Amino acid sequence: MQAKTARFNNESGREFQSELRKRVDAYFKSNKISKNGNWKLYLKTIVMFSLYLIPFFLLTFGVFESKIVWIFLAILMGLGMAGIGMNIMHDANHGSYSNNTTFNKILGYVSMGLVAGHSLNWRIQHNIIHHTFTNIHDHDEDISGIGLLRFDPHEKKKKIHRFQFLYAWFFYSLLTLAWSTIKDFQQIVRYNKMGYLKAANTSFGVEMVILIFTKLLYYGYILLPLLFVPEMTFLNWITGFLIMQGAAGLTLAIVFQLAHVTESNEFPMPENGELETNFIEHQLRTTMNFAPNNKFLTYVVGGLNFQVEHHLFPHISHIHYPQIAPIVEATAREYGMPYNSEKTFGKALYSHTKMLYKLGQ
Repeated sequence: MQAKTARFNNESGREFQSELRKRVDAYFKSNKISKNGNWKLYLKTIVMFSLYLIPFFLLTFGVFESKIVWIFLAILMGLGMAGIGMNIMHDANHGSYSNNTTFNKILGYVSMGLVAGHSLNWRIQHNIIHHTFTNIHDHDEDISGIGLLRFDPHEKKKKIHRFQFLYAWFFYSLLTLAWSTIKDFQQIVRYNKMGYLKAANTSFGVEMVILIFTKLLYYGYILLPLLFVPEMTFLNWITGFLIMQGAAGLTLAIVFQLAHVTESNEFPMPENGELETNFIEHQLRTTMNFAPNNKFLTYVVGGLNFQVEHHLFPHISHIHYPQIAPIVEATAREYGMPYNSEKTFGKALYSHTKMLYKLGQ
């Protein structure tokens, strides 16, 4: 098993690519600001960690005896998990949180490990595979379903897919639960065979030790409420744990699916390993923004409703996406390039649901 590849036609659209980069660079230069995070991101980091850790400490020290409150705190923790992933881990693992590479790497491991994920696995799947081969059949793992789900029009269709627009949401809620249990182990084995670990200057043994250690650390602390609160039974704990994972998984899956699996997105197929478009045009055709004027949504999802800007400039912190989006859109329109965007979250969600239905028929 080897890493797959597809070649882009980068001979085309060079003027557009050059002009776009020049205009975006000019924005940062003229405003004398860094492309990395700033005090807004640092403050948000405190907010997102607090959203996860404060409910956890309230549960661990038995501040509330009501099981209804426990459920509410579990939901908050799930939203905090998603918030850490979208706002902190995502920037850190893309190297855009800080201009310090070592700090980004440490923060990526810490923030990912806190919610039971493995940083290197995520960087391989997301940064290398997804960002390079966005929406390409048999390349992009983000559109590779689990058999019961079909996100790719080139994927084999099954009869049960007719109903996926109804049941997909349940499987979305299992996203982080899979991370915290078996997915990381499956990925580390697969990526080792594909040569990604060697390319990252690490080994299977080293990463397996890190993986096992972080899993033990995660389950060691996440079990503390069960040990510290006499009134809490294992059934109470596992119920809260699954609710937390469900809230996190559903939130994360929806945000990412609205960007790539809608009626606006394209799913190009390489011919003899080659694509017709250049890399930047490919990203424009396979990616969509949603609710760009919703400041609250932009804040909580880490600017990932600006997926177009993120895919074009992944090394720029999400804090800057709302400001560079008009530059990207204007340049794309000027050069006759697509710029996909839904005005509201509701419309994007509806478009995704319709796409799930169409892919199942």
